Formats: sequence, C-alpha cells, structure tokens
Amino acid sequence: MLQKRLEPFLSRKRVAVVEACVIGLVSGLAAVLLKQGVEWLTLWRTHSTLPLWLALPLIGLGGGYLSGWLVERLAPEASGSGIPQVKAALGFAKMPLNLRVALVKLGSTLLALGSGLSLGRQGPTVQIGAALAAQLSRWVPTSPEYRRQLISAGAAAGLAAGFNAPIAGVLFVVEELLQDFSDLTLGSAILASFIGAVVSRLLGGQGLNLAMEAKPVSLSVYDLPFLVVLGLLAGLLGSLFRRGIFGSLAFFRQFKTLGLPGRIGLAGLITGLVGVFVPVAAVDNTGLQEFLVTGSAGWQLIAVAFVVKFLLTLLAYGSGAAGGIFAPSLVLGAALGCLVSFLAQAAYTGFGAWPMPEALGSTTTYALTGMGAFFSAVTGVPITAIVIVFEMTANFNLVLPLMIGSGIAYLIADRANKGSIYNRLLEMKGIHLEPIAQANNPWAHLTAADLMQRRVETLSSQITLPEVVQAFSRSHHRGFPVLEEGRLVGIVTQSDLGEATSQGLEPYLTLKDLMTPHPVTVSPDAPLPRVLHLLNRLKLSRLPVTEGNKLVGIITRADIIRAESDQVSGDLPELGPQAEPSYVVFQQRAPATGQGRLLVPLADPQTAPDLIKIAAAIAHGLHYELECVHVVRVPRSVAPAEAKVDLQTAEPLRQLALSYAEHSGLSVHFQVRAAHEIGRTLLEIIRDRHIDLVLMGWYNPTLTPGRVINSVVDTLIRQAPCQVLVVRPGRNLTFNHWLLPTAGGPNAQSAHRLLPGLITLGKTPDIHLCTICHPEQGKCLTPQYLSTLADDLEVALHRPVRTHVVTHTSVSEAILDLSHQCQSDAILLGASRENLLSQVLKGNVPLEIAQQTDITIILLRQVEDESE
Repeated sequence: MLQKRLEPFLSRKRVAVVEACVIGLVSGLAAVLLKQGVEWLTLWRTHSTLPLWLALPLIGLGGGYLSGWLVERLAPEASGSGIPQVKAALGFAKMPLNLRVALVKLGSTLLALGSGLSLGRQGPTVQIGAALAAQLSRWVPTSPEYRRQLISAGAAAGLAAGFNAPIAGVLFVVEELLQDFSDLTLGSAILASFIGAVVSRLLGGQGLNLAMEAKPVSLSVYDLPFLVVLGLLAGLLGSLFRRGIFGSLAFFRQFKTLGLPGRIGLAGLITGLVGVFVPVAAVDNTGLQEFLVTGSAGWQLIAVAFVVKFLLTLLAYGSGAAGGIFAPSLVLGAALGCLVSFLAQAAYTGFGAWPMPEALGSTTTYALTGMGAFFSAVTGVPITAIVIVFEMTANFNLVLPLMIGSGIAYLIADRANKGSIYNRLLEMKGIHLEPIAQANNPWAHLTAADLMQRRVETLSSQITLPEVVQAFSRSHHRGFPVLEEGRLVGIVTQSDLGEATSQGLEPYLTLKDLMTPHPVTVSPDAPLPRVLHLLNRLKLSRLPVTEGNKLVGIITRADIIRAESDQVSGDLPELGPQAEPSYVVFQQRAPATGQGRLLVPLADPQTAPDLIKIAAAIAHGLHYELECVHVVRVPRSVAPAEAKVDLQTAEPLRQLALSYAEHSGLSVHFQVRAAHEIGRTLLEIIRDRHIDLVLMGWYNPTLTPGRVINSVVDTLIRQAPCQVLVVRPGRNLTFNHWLLPTAGGPNAQSAHRLLPGLITLGKTPDIHLCTICHPEQGKCLTPQYLSTLADDLEVALHRPVRTHVVTHTSVSEAILDLSHQCQSDAILLGASRENLLSQVLKGNVPLEIAQQTDITIILLRQVEDESE
C-alpha cells in the first residue's frame, strides 16, 4: 500500500523536473566559473608586468603544458572539445563521464584558454554539463535510458549556459547528439537549458554585446546575390577547416614522444609568438567577435585576423588541448562576412547605374550571417547555427539572411564532408557509432512483454497462512502474485510472510489478510526503461504484468539481468521461439591420439587457410588433435534439426582440414552443425568434445559499444571453461620477430606452452620479452625477475630471448612503440577473463593495438585458475 501511495510522488516526470533543475543550476554555475576564470586569466596575461614579447610565449608554453599534464594524468578523456566524448556516451559506448572528468575539464580548459590558445569554452561546457549529469545519475540510480536522457539534459544546459542561448542548447542535443524527440527527453533538456542560461546570464553577464542599436540589421534585395556568395564561401572554407582539423590531429600524432603536455605547450608557445608579431591573434574570442561584428576595422586587418585565427585554431585543436571550435567558428564566420560585405560595397560602387552602397545591408548583417553560415558548415547543425545567432541578437530581421547563408553553407560542406564531424573524430579513436544513436540502444524497442515470464506461479487469496508457508517452502520464488476469481488483487513476498509469522498471527488467517493489496503493475507494452525505473525507484524485485486486472506475466530483475548479459555478449534478445540446441549435420572423426583437443571454427574459405596453419603449428607443439567445425546459422523460426543445409558450401573447408591432416600427421576431426546461435553452439562443442583450447579468427577490429571483440568471440571469452586464443592475422603472415608483453605469471606460463609450436611458423625466430611500467603507479616487474622469465623461455625454446623494461603512461602506445623498434611480426598478449571484460569500461588495449598496426596480434584469454 505504501508503495502505491508513493508512486505518484516518485513518477518519472516529477523526478525529472527536479533533476533537470539541479542539472541546469550546476551546469550554469560551472559555465560562469569557466567564463569568468578565462576572462581573468586573459586580462592577467595581456597586462602582465613582463614585456609582452616575453609574457605571451612563456604563458602560452607554461599554461599549455600544465593543461596537458592535468588531462594526461587525471582524465585523458577530457582532451579536445569534449562533444565527441558526450556523443559516444549517448551512443552507449563506454566513455567515462563523471565528476572527475568535469573537474579536470574545467581546470584544463581554464589553463588552455587562459594561456592564449585559440579555442572556445562552449564545447567544454557541454562535456562538463553532461559529466555532472552523469554523476548525478550515479548518486540517484536509474535506468540506462533515463541516464542517457539526464546526460543529454546536462549537455543542453552546458551549451545554453555557454552561449546564453537556451533554445540552441536543446536544438543541438536533438539535432546532433541524441536525435530523440520523446516528451521526457525534450522536457528535461528544455528545463535544464532554461535554468542554465538564466544562471549564466544573471551571474556571468549578457555575454556577447553586438551593439545592435548602433549597427542595426538591414537587408535589401541587392544583398541576396552576395548572401549566396557568402554561403558558398562559408561552405568551402568551412569544409577546408574541417579537413584541417583532421590533418592537424594526424600531424601531432607524429610527436608522441612529446606527450600531451609537450604538444599543447608547443601550440601555446607558437600562439604566443604569433601574438607578439600579430596583435590581433592575442585578442580573445569574445573581444575579436565584437570587434568584427561592429564593422569597425578595415578589410586588410580582417583578412589577417581570418587567416591567423584559422591556422591557430587548427594548431590548438590538433595538439589535443581542452577547448572547442564553436567560438572560433563564429569568429571566422564574422570575419568572412565582413570581407564579403566589403566586396559587395566595392562591386556596387564600381557601377554607377547600380544603387549606392547605402542601399546595401550593413556590415553587421553580413558578419552575423557569416557567423551562422561558417558554424553550420563546420559543425553540420544548420538549425542550431541559425538559432544561436538569433538568440544572441533577438532580431527577427536576421532570420532570412541566416537561413540563406547557413542553408547553402551546410549543403556545400555536407557534399564535401560526408557525415558528422564528431562521428569522424570518434572514428579516429576507433569508436564507431550507428548513424542514429538510438540504434545502439539495446533496450530501445523492448517492452515488458518481450522479457516477462508468461507462466506465472500464483496463489489464491483464500488460502491459509500454513498453506502460504508450504507454498514458499516448495518453490524457489521469493514472491507470488495473489489472484481472486482470476483477477490480480495483491502480491505476497517472503518479507510479508516473515512479518506475519514473527507477529504470531492466527493460522486461520487467509492470504488476503497479509498480502500487499493493489500492487504496482505495468502493462505488456510498457517500455523496458519504465520497468527499470519502477524497480529502482520503489526498490522492487518483481513487477506483475497485467491487462486490466488480468495477470498475463511477471518480470523480475533476474529477467532483465539475463537480457543484459545477452546484450553485452552481443546476443540481443531475439523475439519469438527460444534458441534450441545445435544439430550435427555432418561429422568425420579421426583416431583420438592426441593429449588434448584444439577447436578451430572455420567460416570463410579465404581466411581459413591462415587460421588452420596457425592452429596446426600450436597443435603440433602441444600434441593436440584438431577439431574443425563449420556452423551454419539458421533462423529461430526453423528448428536446427529440420533446417536444410547445403554441404557443398562446407566442402572446401573439409578438404582444407583433411589436407592438413595428410601433410602434418595430426588427427583432424571435422563437423558441420546447424544452429540458432554460433557462440552457444561452440560452447556446446567445448563441453561435448572436451576441448582444451579454442582458436578464433579476428578481422576488421572496431570499437563497438559494449563489446570486447565481437559477439561470438565475446561469448567464448566470457563463458568458455578453457583457454581461448584469438588471432588477428597481419598483412604479411610472417613470424620471425615475436614481442611478448608480460606482467609475470600466466602470460609467461602460456608462452612456455604455446611458443614452441608458434615459432615453427618462422625461419629464425627472434623473441623479445617486455614489461610496461606506469611512471606513477609503481607496480612493475623488476629487471631481475624479467631476466629470470627470459632464462626460462630460452630453455624451453632453445632460442635467445631479449628483455625490455618500458616506462609509459599508456600500455598500448608503449607496446606499439616497442614493436616498431623490434620490427616485430607478431605480438602475443595474455589476459584473464576479468581483465578482458574490464577493458570494455577502461579501454580496450588489444583493439587499440590492432587498429594502429598491421602485424599479427594473438590474444590469449587465460583460464580463470591460471589468472593472477
């Protein structure tokens, strides 16, 4: 009864209102702190007691270095503008967003912008707002979908506070980040944006002062050709700017030895030196923007400002500094608009028959139109671009020129640069999102009916207390729905029963006297986020599913956890019949002469030769038999035993397996199975055939949200009771130079077992054993212990083994650098099941390595009892 009474006060919309208000408030305060901090540091930098020629480069170098150090040491995900990271989190990629990220982003952006780097603060405020909202969702646990809505509200509030533009904040989230028009998402984002903008305006001032009264907006028919020209130029130059961003990032990647602090410090030093010789480069974004919009400068100075700002922004962003491109895009657009305005005046002045220049729109009109057009071309969000400039000016006369310029610029830029700039930035980091973030949401279209149990054990409301006790004792359930004449009237749990027995209630009392009446229920079409919300808010373990008063099912936390486990392993819940066991369509057995069995799934005749070549070498070294299997996936609507399977497609694979049996002397078994799910079928084979080692192929590495490698491999990594070896064949399948990273223990032991067979693939194998030490964590193998491991390997392999102790903050970068130095052909990585699963949350080291090198990567998942 109490839960029923509390439900209205804990409804989603009421809680969402409170949380949106809190998010808007803290995001607005963070934006004000960032704005005033940057202004104070900029004033201090330009009015330092040191000579300007010395102060600007030194402060740029020192501030940039400190900003990079802060990010590298405390929160690497706080680099750059922060918007790609927010989009990744909203797309269900494993991207940290929390209070630590927010604080580091705030501090590093203050240092970067205060030291003079040509970046904006609005992008960082988006990440700060989203990170604060994500932290709130951890303090007040909620469903994954609702957490996503809170993060989007935080991002909207951050942008709204940064620009004093609440409508633009909401539109940017809808247009670029979330692409979700649900009432709850829009409501939360609108409220958070409004409060963030109000806080920013009250405490941080009006922001951009465009002096609209002094320079009114005007437009005539004679301006239209030049507004089209402005849109074309903005589209072309905006496209060039976008390509310049990716080129700058690629350029700075060549300077890995400098580290992030060194790269940002170098960018700050160059920016300071340029500011000494070109004073306009030392002006901050707000001051330069006001200067351009008012049209008080000549075209020569504006052209210089455009070129310098263009190049310095690319320099700063490519270095990885914390800062965005929103404000620089607006400044560049304002400069471009001014130049086109001068062009229009010069063109009309040159023809006496044409109207006088006074009939043209003001320079302010062109500057503001250019701001929207260039912003639209760079970010790919034309509606947000129009609304941002409109909210800055509150002038309806600007809507038409903004629509002309921004629309044309967007069309040109979209044709030259396909896709979102933020998606491309994520792809550079190996994170690939679907075109619509909702497509990555495993719960997007699931309802209670999809996951509920349809066969429900129920109790009658008329049974006595002893009968209730007996029912619980005979069942593993901890609660039962209670029916009366076929209608749901209540629910009883073990807690209710415990209270009744402890109070010594009379045995003749019926279940109706101790049940909880009017239980909280959901309908079959209730979305899964709604179910999760009720379970979390009301701290329930189960929810009856009803149509009216008729009970049609029950959904428990265990049902949701089971579905989540399937999703994480890559097997999304599939509607319809449950998966059935696989069916053996064909099998060919060889004598069981080996000391163990190595399972090799074969799927593609083009990749199978490389895979079976490696498997045969390992099997020789371990004296194992080869178990080759080809799994044919069939729809769940068809039973595997009744499916029609064309064995001709598997014949090339069978012939390949038999050829290795003839030439190598190995016992090779081959089978073809029809199955609903490949991963679970391989687990069946591991159990039935007593498999000791599984060798899987791994191709086209991509960072997919929630995955370690891919769905089938992830299933084996999580559930296989034996070792799993995953091979990503290199471009040139040679094995002459081996690199073995180790932390001691299982990786070294596995090398003892696997390498004797693997090194037979090369002619004169060269073995390098290394360990990676973090400069601050201090947990590292000693050189003496590493030498001992190398000595043991030398005895087992009859080959010299070289050792390397590398100190680096990034394991993947250290391994890649060492592989280049050693000219490695293959890298053998070892990890436990827990370590591999944690990489989904903490960064996928094997994938990071595989994406940046074309040599062979072999990943060994240890057996649990061998793990450190």
